[in-house]
Amino acid sequence: MKVLVIGGIAGGPSFATRLRRINEDANIILFERGSQISVASCALPYYLGGVIKDRSAVIERTPEILKQKNNIDVRIFNEVTAIHPDTKSVDVKNLRTGETYSEDYDDLLIATGASPTVPNIKGLEDADNAFVLRSMDSADKIKHFLDTQHPKHITILGAGSIGIETAEAFVRNGIDVTIVEQSAHVAAPFDPEITDIVAEELHKHGVHVILNQSVTEVQYHGHQVVLSDGSSHPTDMLFIGTGVKPNSEIAAAAGITLSDDNHIIIDHHLQTNLPDVYAIGDVVETTSLITGLPTPSLLSSAANRQGHLLADMLSGNPFETEYKGFIGAGVSKFFDLTASYVGYTEQSLKQLGITNYQTVFITPFDHAYFYPNADRVNLKLIYENKTGKILGGQAVGRNGIDKRIGQLSAAITGNLTAFDLPQLEIPYSPPYSATRDVLNIAGYIAINQQTNQYETVNVSDIPADDLTSATFLDIKEPGKSTTGSITPTLNIPLSQLRDRITEIPKDKKVYITFRKGIGPYNASTILAGKGYQVAMITE
Repeated sequence: MKVLVIGGIAGGPSFATRLRRINEDANIILFERGSQISVASCALPYYLGGVIKDRSAVIERTPEILKQKNNIDVRIFNEVTAIHPDTKSVDVKNLRTGETYSEDYDDLLIATGASPTVPNIKGLEDADNAFVLRSMDSADKIKHFLDTQHPKHITILGAGSIGIETAEAFVRNGIDVTIVEQSAHVAAPFDPEITDIVAEELHKHGVHVILNQSVTEVQYHGHQVVLSDGSSHPTDMLFIGTGVKPNSEIAAAAGITLSDDNHIIIDHHLQTNLPDVYAIGDVVETTSLITGLPTPSLLSSAANRQGHLLADMLSGNPFETEYKGFIGAGVSKFFDLTASYVGYTEQSLKQLGITNYQTVFITPFDHAYFYPNADRVNLKLIYENKTGKILGGQAVGRNGIDKRIGQLSAAITGNLTAFDLPQLEIPYSPPYSATRDVLNIAGYIAINQQTNQYETVNVSDIPADDLTSATFLDIKEPGKSTTGSITPTLNIPLSQLRDRITEIPKDKKVYITFRKGIGPYNASTILAGKGYQVAMITE
């Protein structure tokens, strides 16, 4: 059995090492066109920021280790230039010597990942201070520039996760940072409830954010940018964080079927349309475990699991018979905040034309409020109306964020619904949780929504007639500030609501203006219990 692996960063080594552990006789060759394998790419911003000080710690395996421990033939600086499915062979070029040769295969794995997209901006090709971050080599170039040129200001194109994570790294290096983002919010793919909190955190740490703008021209070899509003801004350095594209060119040339956005389409056995040719990781499109719809498979965690699974399937493991689908779970550190997501966001559902869903947004404490340092978990749950099927979740805060989203991911994998969440038995102790934990509360609210105990409505969905005729009730206590974008028509503190409830007209719908915490929910139950038509505003 001769197995060739194209790509040595995440999924490729995972597959190769797992296959070796269960098949000592297989001939395994791994090709990597770069200088290293098994690079923890997601750790590179923390290396640049000095959090990870040892460069070698970011490289999880070396070719020598894989040869010594796993008897895997790793060939760095070797690029596979063509796949020939008719002869079951590949062409390879040694990038150091220029030599070309061919290798035949019984099975072939494509794990070529993705590369940063570089926008077509006038003058960018002439910039001598523009960088992307995807590999150890690119991190070394940035580190060398920081150490030798000592830039005082950097402009980052794109406010997604990579843009914000590198912004933190540059701030830690004492650099003034400006992020330019063409959309209306930072931190895609999160929804506005989460991104607004991230934006506040960026501002707190001195990061300048320019929204609804794009860089249209780069001047003076990268030392000045022109924005779409015509303004010009000097800069010492440029960082491109505008997304990634799949490295699928070699697959397309071999006749492998691609999606409209050039991902390799695979089936539930991780196989392409060609016999004995498989693909995993950032380069593939698979199906969503949640909806069954096509979806890209992103992040090294998914690539590693897919590699392990494919090795088991090729070896006939009866417990690993198919890939069930991609959920999509991620987490990012944004300065002192953690933001995490699983499944679909509300924005992505709308892009797919899926509208049959409900949302829950809550801000309970991460642990018992009476234990020191309790802080808010801002959690959004999205579930299918009527059935309760969990479509996604997002959260942001300082403590316990990844824990809650991890629990929600497990619930999705186990086919639990939003209505099952109150029954989750989550470990309780005051330093770690409350007696009713965050997901328990989200489930209770979902059930209340379905039993029409109260209604939630996004501020953008309030009917025009209600905006002029309804009562907009603010339940803030004395000394607290008004929150949300709706101007209240009436303020009755929650602590006084029962005593002053007759002040609220009963012939008008009552909207409780946006406020974090469980207060609006408590107010809505009081009003609904007295026969009011009431809705909570979410923003």
